[in-house]
Amino acid sequence: MPITTILYITLAAIFALGFVFFAYFYKSKSKSRNTYFLAIFRFVSVFTLLLLIINPKIQKTELEIVKPDLIVAIDGSSSIKELQQEESVRLFTKTLLNNEKLQEQFNISEYIFAEELELKDKDEVNFNKNKTNIYNALNSIKKLNSKKSTALLLISDGNTTYGQDYEYFKLADNTALFPVLVGDTTNYLDVSITALNVNRYAFLNNKFPVEVILNYTGKIPVQANFEIKSGNNNLFKQSVGFSKEKPTAIITTTLTANQIGTRIYEAKISTLENEKNIFNNSRKFAVEVIDEKTNILLLSDLSHPDLGALKKAIEKNEQRHVEIASINDFSKLKISAFQLIVLYQPNNKFNNAFKEIQNSKINYFIITGGKTDWNFLNSSQKYFNQNITGQIQDLFPVYNSNFLQFQFEDIGFNNFPPLENSFGKLNITSENSNVLLYQKMEGINTAIPLLTTFQDNEFKIGVLFGENIWKWRAESFRTTDSFEAFDDFIGKYIQYLSSTKKRDRLTVESEPFYLENESISITAQYFDENYVFNPKAILNIYINKSESNFKLEAQMLPQSNFYSAVFKDLKAGDYNFSVKTEGSGIQRNGKFSVLEFNVEQQFSSANFQKMDFLARNNSSKVYML
Repeated sequence: MPITTILYITLAAIFALGFVFFAYFYKSKSKSRNTYFLAIFRFVSVFTLLLLIINPKIQKTELEIVKPDLIVAIDGSSSIKELQQEESVRLFTKTLLNNEKLQEQFNISEYIFAEELELKDKDEVNFNKNKTNIYNALNSIKKLNSKKSTALLLISDGNTTYGQDYEYFKLADNTALFPVLVGDTTNYLDVSITALNVNRYAFLNNKFPVEVILNYTGKIPVQANFEIKSGNNNLFKQSVGFSKEKPTAIITTTLTANQIGTRIYEAKISTLENEKNIFNNSRKFAVEVIDEKTNILLLSDLSHPDLGALKKAIEKNEQRHVEIASINDFSKLKISAFQLIVLYQPNNKFNNAFKEIQNSKINYFIITGGKTDWNFLNSSQKYFNQNITGQIQDLFPVYNSNFLQFQFEDIGFNNFPPLENSFGKLNITSENSNVLLYQKMEGINTAIPLLTTFQDNEFKIGVLFGENIWKWRAESFRTTDSFEAFDDFIGKYIQYLSSTKKRDRLTVESEPFYLENESISITAQYFDENYVFNPKAILNIYINKSESNFKLEAQMLPQSNFYSAVFKDLKAGDYNFSVKTEGSGIQRNGKFSVLEFNVEQQFSSANFQKMDFLARNNSSKVYML
């Protein structure tokens, strides 16, 4: 407390005593007991009042030593085991954690990271994780220790298989990085398959492309044989030369889909003499072969460039054929030969066509525009209606990411030119509407469908509320130099509409095959008796492995308009599954295959270059185990 404050307090006490003396004792003849009591009370009151005016401050300083954190982050992926370093890492971390000097100076915490960062429990590290995401581990530690001084000991082989590139990561200024590299840094002689690109689906008797990227580590020129096999059948073979100057090779070929179902293939490059890692010399892949022969009828009463654009987009798939016909010739056509009928801007001439299509329960696709007769269209179907005006409006597309009837990507819909349709309020009268694209009018996103589907228990209906879709195809080509993205989108939509599969109350979706290190996602939709999605049902999934006693059971979790179950770390093999609903007894079965592929086995040495760059980027250096 300052001396001036002490002086003020002393003067306040003297003043209070003087005040009491003159008030109660000076020239006072009677001094009773009450006089002394009142004098003391007055002194305390006056002194307290003066003390409040002075407002003294008492400061107390305490010193406390706060130890910084020492985070030991251990790579728990199986690549550590593949490099035969698991015991060395365990011994090293045990020595660190038991060091008395470190315990005195740091608050030590131990983490394990692979795909995610986890606080280590008391059990030993198993080094059995199938993915490594070093970037995510660094980023998580940065968030956990944003304010406190921290030392980070990163123990890893530097090989990352998932997520962003970690070598450019910058830790906070309060964190000191000490990377410890695990494993042999010697680059051994090695050939590997680093990437394999193939479509998951192919059509019967069609050829499908396969692209394989090969890599070589070594200094001397070598020759290797590359081949693709299906079972014992050799489908493709080529000799490949590598050298220090030519360490990569790209092999492209086409294979024929000659059998329906999931076909498993193996790409393999021969082993070099003295090659240490042979796990990365082969890779399996699968293709589901579909027999899809579809005839589509396109009916119109006018000539329009949309007709040609749709025909070209749909027939990009050789399994589909489009016949364009005038509505005036409808009576000459045998509609039972078609799986889908496209009705372009219908008017009253389409009356017989609508009746025959609906009586035959054939799926159909309506496209409206400025020439559409809305009086006729409103009375010809029960799924939607629109108020009638004589004006035209522009409608821009907005991608709906929640559409789940089939998978399709955003191909740049926000940049597409507008479609034209008659102006008027659109009313959707069916509850079974699934919207692919919404309308954007005058810069405002709406919940009004632009492209949608309807489905009852008998057939499917698709509707595009706008003409000039040919402009979308042209814009897609202008931005990508290819019609592929647009044609693929139209192809998926047509494939869904032309499918004659009846609607089920319980539908299940899964991929025909997965890679061993992938998350396996299975989704389902469950509808009540009116075919309205039921979000309160209980769906259980049961998985068993063929030729094995392996069984797995889980409850599917409800999302916005579907149910999902995700499984990890399933071993290679064939699996059967069933999804059952409690109460209704409805059940759907399916199957999938898990292909053998462990990305952690693709490395033959530690990655010194990336760990060294990370260290220098954080003003540190790499330490060898």
